Amino acid sequence: MKNIITNFSEVAPLKRVLMHRPGDEFLNLTPNTLERLLFDDIPYLKIAQQEHDAYANALRAEGVEVVYITDLAAEAIEAGGRTVRRKFLEQFIAEAGVTSPKTAKHCFDYLNSIKDTRDMVKKCIAGIDISELKKLGKVSGFYATRDTGKMIIDPIPNILFQRDPMATVGHGATLHKMWAVTRTRESIFMEYVYEYHPFYDDVKLYYDRTEPYSIEGGDIEVLSPEVVAIGVSQRTEPDAIANFAKALFKDKKNDFKYVLAIDIPDERSFMHLDTVMTQVDVDKFAVQDAIMDISTVYEISEGRGGELEIVEIHQDLKKILEKYLHLSKVEFIKCGNGKRIDAEREQWSDGVNLLCIRPGVVAAYDRNFVTNQTLRKHGVKVIEIPSSELSRGRGGSHCMAMALVREEKA
Repeated sequence: MKNIITNFSEVAPLKRVLMHRPGDEFLNLTPNTLERLLFDDIPYLKIAQQEHDAYANALRAEGVEVVYITDLAAEAIEAGGRTVRRKFLEQFIAEAGVTSPKTAKHCFDYLNSIKDTRDMVKKCIAGIDISELKKLGKVSGFYATRDTGKMIIDPIPNILFQRDPMATVGHGATLHKMWAVTRTRESIFMEYVYEYHPFYDDVKLYYDRTEPYSIEGGDIEVLSPEVVAIGVSQRTEPDAIANFAKALFKDKKNDFKYVLAIDIPDERSFMHLDTVMTQVDVDKFAVQDAIMDISTVYEISEGRGGELEIVEIHQDLKKILEKYLHLSKVEFIKCGNGKRIDAEREQWSDGVNLLCIRPGVVAAYDRNFVTNQTLRKHGVKVIEIPSSELSRGRGGSHCMAMALVREEKA
């Protein structure tokens, strides 16, 4: 089976989703590294795994196949054989910032000694500290005298959020240059999937991680077979959006006509478009109150000679969505029922960062009880997932899951 990506909607019935079950990368988080690694707290791994399993099982109960990035990456590397395994490890170690040839060799030998490819991939994500190399006698000189708690290769805790390193658009995908240096390695895994995995090696890419401008999947929402919305945010640059739009319109195998670039504040609290707005039904969006103040949207379409035509739209966002989605009415459902304290508290734990499983059915953190009840009052079925530890990473159900296959019609 080839090119098994299908995503023309945020709300069409979900059939297959990509996730990452948290692992030992959480055990390598410390208070001193949280800021650098873009995590706000240290989750308790055992409970985080239980919560993630509950989320995955809730999706399975709704008929959704759950695929894990560690499995796909391992299958791709194994399909490529020894040469690809070596290439992957050398690239991963280099991008981890290991510049000493001797230390790089020690890291390579250690990782390559892990025979099971899935375990090797998981270890790459978890990181390597000096003590592990000392036990193997694979450290010398300066490193031999260092604190055993020093990480030689940092963990990648944010890979929990599979929405960000890549996105699926139509029958194609994007592979991202991440905004923060600490997250750059997250997209390596799908790079090898798209190059070597027998199911995905001919997927059309509309953006590649080698491009110079950052873009992240939390800003990309496929609203219809004609329209893709993208947040112009702290982590997605305008030039990246332009390059993506050019590649998307150039592919005449799809019917996408517009990219709507929504200018959101360059702040961590907004971070991505999906932290302030996600679609929960054909005509309903869960929104954070601040999205109502956004007044600038850019319509990007294909002009003459393949150049982009960009038109600045100053209009109520609700009216813009009604126009481009061909709807008589769009309903905004506010985080925390629009009450300031409830909205601020539940926005912090991703109250409107929701994965739509099918029209009018979403997965949501149980802790956001005010927003969940508000959604129910507006006719949306909410499947609650436990969230005491998962929510510490500042990402919700939408962040943790990337749709690989949805039905083509909502």
